[in-house]
Amino acid sequence: MRFSEIGQQLRAYRLESGLRAEEIAARLGVSRAALYRYEKGDVIKLDTIQRLAELLKISPLSLLGIGIEYYTRPVGYVERARQLEETAEQILEIGGPLSYLTTSSMFDRVIAETLEEVGTASGQDRAVVRAMLEQVAGIQASRKHAYQQRRPGIIAMIPIAAVRNFLRLGVCGHLPLSETRRTHGRDLAITEIEAMADIMQAEPIGLQMGLLAHDVPSGAFRLIRARDRAHLVLNPFPPDMAPSAECNVAMITGSDEAVHSHQRAAEACWRDALKGASGAARLRALIAETRS
Repeated sequence: MRFSEIGQQLRAYRLESGLRAEEIAARLGVSRAALYRYEKGDVIKLDTIQRLAELLKISPLSLLGIGIEYYTRPVGYVERARQLEETAEQILEIGGPLSYLTTSSMFDRVIAETLEEVGTASGQDRAVVRAMLEQVAGIQASRKHAYQQRRPGIIAMIPIAAVRNFLRLGVCGHLPLSETRRTHGRDLAITEIEAMADIMQAEPIGLQMGLLAHDVPSGAFRLIRARDRAHLVLNPFPPDMAPSAECNVAMITGSDEAVHSHQRAAEACWRDALKGASGAARLRALIAETRS
């Protein structure tokens, strides 16, 4: 057993559960320090894994890294993504209007401010909303910091329709926003797409982007490759989804068949993608359409 991987998944599922470390430790009959040691990769007995799985309402196989991992809340998914990205050598992604790791700090700041405003306006407790947002924001910041430090290769393929919709609605555009907040979100969307156009124009080493003329038939996915293993990630949680959302399910698997099938689909998409200066020009044309 790879105890470090078991520990990583334990932490992700603990965040997913919404239970505090103290609660889990008390129900398990261990100290909070012992639970944290498990999360850091200390040896853990099989019967303890079984009890943890029952407590977290998951399969023991999920903690052992066998089979498929499921996450129904954004916080569990972003923590697991952070863990996988920490050792990634290449990230191949299809879908969405942006490649999240390359977005600006302003993008995250506006999302947090908007979600807090919308959450409290709907009657949710401001302190609870803020605590959830800060938890997710901290993990997201760690993801971006790790990317900046390590610079794994990224190949991102983005449907033109997703970009057009993003420019039309803006950041958090699916939420009930004030006109001021909506205008701000649209302005930021333009800024982020302009930055993406600059990246496509420059074609920096290790960061490739392509535009797809069609939607992705199988939906958005990521392939995260480390030195000795690859994972397929199906993520239905956009960065501007509320942390309390529980209406979607993210899925992660290391199955060779799943990884290879999606790799072939990605390679076919990349062959037809609009890249480099042509892709940058297309993005700028979309921005001009939005402004007209």
